[in-house]
Amino acid sequence: MEELQNVVRDGGLAVSNLPEKGRCLLTTKNFHPGEVILRQEPYVCVPNNSSTVSRCDGCFASENLKKCSACQVVWYCGSTCQKSEWKLHRLECSALSRLEKEKRKAVTPSIRLMVRLYLRRELQNEMFIPTGVTDSYNFVESLVSHLKELDEKQLVLYAQMANLVHLILQWPEINLKEIAENFSKLACNAHTICDCELRPVGTGLYPIVSIINHSCLPNAVLIFEGKSSVVRAVEHIPEGAEVSIAYIDTAGSTMTRQKALKEQYFFTCTCTRCIKVGQHDDIQENAILEGYRCKDDRCNGFLLRDSEDKGFTCQTCGLLRSKEEVKRIVCEITAISDKKLKSTSPGNHKEVISIYKMIEKLQMELCHPFSISLMRTQEELLKILMELGDWREALAYCRLTITGYQRVYPELHPLLGLQYYTCGKIEWLLGYTEDAIKSLTRAVDILRITHGTNSPFMKELVMKLDEAHAEASYNLSSKDE
Repeated sequence: MEELQNVVRDGGLAVSNLPEKGRCLLTTKNFHPGEVILRQEPYVCVPNNSSTVSRCDGCFASENLKKCSACQVVWYCGSTCQKSEWKLHRLECSALSRLEKEKRKAVTPSIRLMVRLYLRRELQNEMFIPTGVTDSYNFVESLVSHLKELDEKQLVLYAQMANLVHLILQWPEINLKEIAENFSKLACNAHTICDCELRPVGTGLYPIVSIINHSCLPNAVLIFEGKSSVVRAVEHIPEGAEVSIAYIDTAGSTMTRQKALKEQYFFTCTCTRCIKVGQHDDIQENAILEGYRCKDDRCNGFLLRDSEDKGFTCQTCGLLRSKEEVKRIVCEITAISDKKLKSTSPGNHKEVISIYKMIEKLQMELCHPFSISLMRTQEELLKILMELGDWREALAYCRLTITGYQRVYPELHPLLGLQYYTCGKIEWLLGYTEDAIKSLTRAVDILRITHGTNSPFMKELVMKLDEAHAEASYNLSSKDE
């Protein structure tokens, strides 16, 4: 612990044990918005390969891949990535190659992550690869597993996964209970690796990052540059303050967030948002995000269950909405979602759009305009419309989602910045240059804080903004002539 403390202290951080929080990360200097607090490589990581998507083990690229000829499980984009991964994959490849072909299909990313965890420990023990204070299996051993808090179904699943790992490694000295416990540790401490647009591409274990506690209103954000994890401040963090990131999507109500955190991470959040649970502002926010709208279209009030349990009463105009009406619309939405979306033909975008618009219409009748479920439906419509190239309607939905994002996310949230970026690209494509400049400028203002300024992604964004400015200047000069 003392060695670890010295390493992170040199970077302006300190590991501390607080009675109410356990191990956490504190600052030993001031950090400003956009400043890198921590950068770390994974102890182990794997791409999220599936039957439909494959990624390079070295860089997570998804194009021009070739499968490892021996194990037939791992993919590479070229010799550079293959060589960089060879020390670890040499052992993994030998172990996977011993499996029957059918059993290899059961080797999921989670199984591979565990296999690589043990193989890395073996290579470090035999000194084939170096061991550092923040790059040691000792750190994995110190992680909390929450094994005693798991239900029987989850324990059985981990036991089955442990059996497969044991079969792959064939190391008699490792017992199944230890492997199952490590699966529980990874479930609570590993991180989803995302690309620059926050799309999941892999999973990795980052020892120091796993110390950082959660907040529903965090002062830092975790972004990935390739496989490297980067934690940046999104607000001024004074010396001696705790660094926090969000473990979950923080757009939901307090009850929804608390439920997600309890189920996956086994704790009750006491951040500045969550301690307001039950207070008037929190009740109002929950009713807006996940409740119902007033029957009067001219009223923008939120509804609460009435004292006689007859329905839901608007807190602005007092109009009652009956339980029967609410239940009817909810049942209609569920029926459409369950039956029609499942029965649509693959690739039939127009049919899917028609169904989502039916759902949207019912949600607009039932839900508050700032409802999370309505926002998610509009996100899906935006995605499909962009795939179809229906840019005008896509732009309308993109602007709708931005309004929703502004409500549910902090001002410097990467998802809000990315949505402005999408909006700016569509506006520019449609020839709305001035609007595009405004959207791209807003995207740069947010994403330079969350993503930094040196990544290829950010350089491309800034270049698009410069080109939009140049086009606007040219259009202005052409008018003058």
